[in-house]
Amino acid sequence: MDERLVVIVGYDGAQLLDIACVSSTLDVANLGGATPAYRVRLATPGGRPITCGQGLTLEGQETLERLTGPLDTLIVSGGLGFKAAAANPRIVGHVRRLAREARRVASVCTGAGVLAAAGLLEGRRAATHWMFAEEIAASYPGVTVDPCPIFIRDGHVSTSAGVTSALDLTLSFITEDNGLELARQVAQVQVTYLQRPGNQAQMSMFVATPTPEDDLVNRLVAHITSHLDGNLTTTALATRIGVSERHLTRLFTQHLGQTPGRFVRQARTEAAAHLLTTTTLAMASVARRCGFRTAEALRLAFVDRYGISPSRFRTTRRTPTAVASRGVDRRLPDMPAWSVERRGRGRT
Repeated sequence: MDERLVVIVGYDGAQLLDIACVSSTLDVANLGGATPAYRVRLATPGGRPITCGQGLTLEGQETLERLTGPLDTLIVSGGLGFKAAAANPRIVGHVRRLAREARRVASVCTGAGVLAAAGLLEGRRAATHWMFAEEIAASYPGVTVDPCPIFIRDGHVSTSAGVTSALDLTLSFITEDNGLELARQVAQVQVTYLQRPGNQAQMSMFVATPTPEDDLVNRLVAHITSHLDGNLTTTALATRIGVSERHLTRLFTQHLGQTPGRFVRQARTEAAAHLLTTTTLAMASVARRCGFRTAEALRLAFVDRYGISPSRFRTTRRTPTAVASRGVDRRLPDMPAWSVERRGRGRT
């Protein structure tokens, strides 16, 4: 596969950020070496320009009616125009058709309403902007709408909350496709958390710079979080920066409040938590990517940190126990270094 074709479906009244968060984040991933590269295209009805809800006009790159698969990812944008889009049989029909030819299907914000109209969320749990959750749930009673999470994975279909949550969803795709390190680098360039704090397991230690100004500690933290599957013993880390193990332990205890070994274990465990809640990778694959020799080693570390097994963590975090039946989960959500030198235009 030479490239991953990602199609964003736009329409009049779409939210500009819903489109831009996805396209910009994947463009940065391409600059960081995503393999295969992402090729992002905006598909619109008739291939015509669309007027976004903010009044700006975007040129369509593909004609929705003529576009054919296979696609890597199909993403339906949201916006105040979603009601008209969901009521348009031409848009809905072609979204349904393209979904059959896509490896992965997703929506941003109220784009969930279009997916629901196409029957793609029937029997599934879905996220959307909390302001529209009840409306979409009432219109599509076969969908369990949860306004709390930033995004939800249900099989090969993903849905996300309002506007900038598209960035979080896209980072999860990059993680799944290319690994945690590239996603971490993209998050740094985008000046965002790798995964935002929220109602699910939101771990962000991989992007946050340690508060101490000690250069050695900062360098090692960056190395650890980007090489979780490598040799991160205290001996190897001390050798890397040319200090004794005793001095390294003293530095970590002083600046991070824990030994190097404990920090590495925490980093690996939190990375595993991230993968468990944002991907469908098998437990052995999660363990291997995060530097645990076996799934059992991952389980022991997980129980030590979180008090539950990884499998239980995945189940409870992805399916809140408060959702007892279909309809809307009425819990309301909380209310309101890597530098890139661009070497020409990224492929879009």
